[in-house]
Amino acid sequence: MLNTSDKPRLIWACRRGMLELDVILAPFVEHEYDALDEARKAVFRRLLECDDPDLFAWFMGHDRSKDAELQAMVGYILERNQVRNQR
Repeated sequence: MLNTSDKPRLIWACRRGMLELDVILAPFVEHEYDALDEARKAVFRRLLECDDPDLFAWFMGHDRSKDAELQAMVGYILERNQVRNQR
């Protein structure tokens, strides 16, 4: 699992094989990650360990994660990115 204090590795882990995931994950880790509590940081790091096709399906709304914590994090990321983009 990724270390919470190693933000450059988190930023690198957000670089995925799909541009759509890059534009969702990279801004979130850059602008929002530091404000998360330790529990949410752990869920976010778990999310980054998931396969790209699964992440793509979850973020695009084609499917939902069976893990409630991961699904909640997907929703939170989408919400925070939307709020930041509306400013």
